[in-house]
Amino acid sequence: MADFVGAVDQGTTSTRFMIFDHNGNEVGRHQLEHEQILPQAGWVEHNPVEIWERTSAVIRTAMNSLGLDASDLAALGITNQRETTVVWNRRTGRPYYNAIVWQDTRTDRIASALDRDGRGDIIRRKAGLPPATYFSGGKIQWILENVDGVRAAAENGDAIFGNTDTWLLWNLTGGPDGGVHVTDVTNASRTMLMDLETLDWDDELLSLFNIPRAMLPEIRPSSDPTRYGVTLAGGPLGGEVPLTADLGDQQAATVGQVCFTPGEAKNTYGTGNFMLLNTGTDIVRSKHGLLTTVAYRFGDEAPVYALEGSIAVTGSAVQWLRDQLGIISGAAQSEALARQVEDNGGVYFVPAFSGLFAPYWRSDARGAIVGLSRYNTNAHLARATLESICYQTRDVAEAMAQDSGVSLDVLKVDGGVTANSLCMQLQADILGVPVSRPVVAETTALGAAYAAGLAVGFWKNTDELRENWNEHQRWSPTWSPERREDGYAKWKKAVGRTLDWVDVG
Repeated sequence: MADFVGAVDQGTTSTRFMIFDHNGNEVGRHQLEHEQILPQAGWVEHNPVEIWERTSAVIRTAMNSLGLDASDLAALGITNQRETTVVWNRRTGRPYYNAIVWQDTRTDRIASALDRDGRGDIIRRKAGLPPATYFSGGKIQWILENVDGVRAAAENGDAIFGNTDTWLLWNLTGGPDGGVHVTDVTNASRTMLMDLETLDWDDELLSLFNIPRAMLPEIRPSSDPTRYGVTLAGGPLGGEVPLTADLGDQQAATVGQVCFTPGEAKNTYGTGNFMLLNTGTDIVRSKHGLLTTVAYRFGDEAPVYALEGSIAVTGSAVQWLRDQLGIISGAAQSEALARQVEDNGGVYFVPAFSGLFAPYWRSDARGAIVGLSRYNTNAHLARATLESICYQTRDVAEAMAQDSGVSLDVLKVDGGVTANSLCMQLQADILGVPVSRPVVAETTALGAAYAAGLAVGFWKNTDELRENWNEHQRWSPTWSPERREDGYAKWKKAVGRTLDWVDVG
């Protein structure tokens, strides 16, 4: 058998290709950013063609740098930014419009209308999601209603939809020349269109958005021994590799963190923050602002579900300090700047740039910096930005404990922000539990590789994957309970200042 497994990690700001060995160690990678297109306030788009080109480039570069060819890979998995919506022509392969990104809020009136007339309750019951701008269904509806010719093309079967996983799978397997039009249960569960119990597209949900069923991809397991297809000889891998895994990025990180037992949780720090708690084969319906979602499905085994707390803006708040305010030159500098002060100086920053996601779900909220005085400096703002990442995580952890009855003993963390040691220390202080980072912090790509390798027998079972997990660093709480609760009370007060800012009608 081949010695390696490959994983495409198509994220919000960049695409990477990573190659792992049997011990779960990274042996190679390449990564490229893509353009963030911001046509107007609240709109966020990507160019799907650029994403495909960058995906091809990172695969070729990583393989060439190691002198590998297709025969060296036992399987290929894909993980992706979820909810980001692409609609394209199946005959030409050309997108009808840019990808509408998960952060985009242009569909706020669609979401608000669903909630006003009771249709939102149907979505909550069947899909496990609140009607929100975050998910794919409203974005598809917007494209159908606002881009000339798409509705007619959808009715005659030419216009098809996919999140970025489906877009890449289609292109990797031939595109207009026989490309497979598939997704997996985790990505489908982020559309507001799939019934959590049947794991199929639901006609009643489709009717709420007036979306033709023919647009939608076939829903498959996250790890599929029957494989979705194979890469083409003329593609970026230069030969045939089985495509056997597809998971949304946060579910992939759950697999990469080997959270296979009910009650185990992980938190991924990327553009946003995403905490998932494994609830086993039980569908736990949240009463405290969390999402009920599919964690993964391996082959024909029963699906495993999760409670999820999705936070829109965390790592991207640090990018905002760099790109919009110019007070740091790079993300790594945020830690050095924040360390110049002992505390936040009374400053709280709620980065509700895209409204507030879990557990509030308030699309009318917008970002606010509160508590400023003449005493404060850019260092206080940098520290408040790091604290905002941690306070938003506590909001989700509190909701998770209320829904599940499970309190965290330790929080497994991964993603780019975990390289910021101060932020991870603040997370332990604000949560009051230890924070643990594994040796392989890029667990999103690792999870896609694990799922792909399981499908072809590269790894025998999940027990073998557990043996690969090793802790790299642990942060323990240092704050007193009084300081912790006082800070959280002020955070909640700051959140209140962000509400009712935008009229979403």
